[in-house]
Amino acid sequence: MTRTVLVTGGTSGIGRAVAARFAADGAEVHLTGRRPEAVERTAAELGVYGVVCDATDPVATAALAARFRALDVLVNAAGGLPVGPATGSPLGDLLAAWQANLAQNLLGAVLTTEALRPVLAPGGAVISLGSIGAERRGGAYGAAKAALAAWSAALSAELAPRGVSCNVIAAGYVEGTGFFGGAVPEERRRALVAETHDGRPGTVEDIAATAYFLASPGARHLTGQTLHVNGGAYTTR
Repeated sequence: MTRTVLVTGGTSGIGRAVAARFAADGAEVHLTGRRPEAVERTAAELGVYGVVCDATDPVATAALAARFRALDVLVNAAGGLPVGPATGSPLGDLLAAWQANLAQNLLGAVLTTEALRPVLAPGGAVISLGSIGAERRGGAYGAAKAALAAWSAALSAELAPRGVSCNVIAAGYVEGTGFFGGAVPEERRRALVAETHDGRPGTVEDIAATAYFLASPGARHLTGQTLHVNGGAYTTR
């Protein structure tokens, strides 16, 4: 049976790789993004469905949910390092930055999942993209990702009785994304790689493969967890 999969933030980086992995398996994949041109281009390149949607907009997420009668896999991949609007005061700027991080890295996943909760199919999975930053040196971004993990664990207790698993993938340094907004300085890259046990940066394919596993029959008893996919960097202090 063909599975229906939705990947938010699926136009680039990890989200795009996740969408491509499920599409390669023959799933009916839908991806979202905020920029129409990026959504149209990526959907055409991957041969999937594209929907323009800002996950932090409750009206847009409700309209997105109305497209589905049943959904097997939801991957909350939308997020990033937003910059809040300048307010003219240090505390105002701080508040704006924290609110932007909470919106993009926590509330978008909460709104999307809640909107789609009625159509999540038994045997399905909700997978959210977290970060090693939730545990160390994460600032506003890390705090939002830590809250994401706490929310996902609580959601598991609600959805697992319906046969829907809920897990978080906490990625470390992953190359091939626009997360840092540009090229990472070589000195910082070396430091990030040095923290790993296997001596290499993560790839978008690493995260996509983990998401695919979490949505597989072999992971049915795995729920309410945060899986650290960072080459052992999580244990390095």
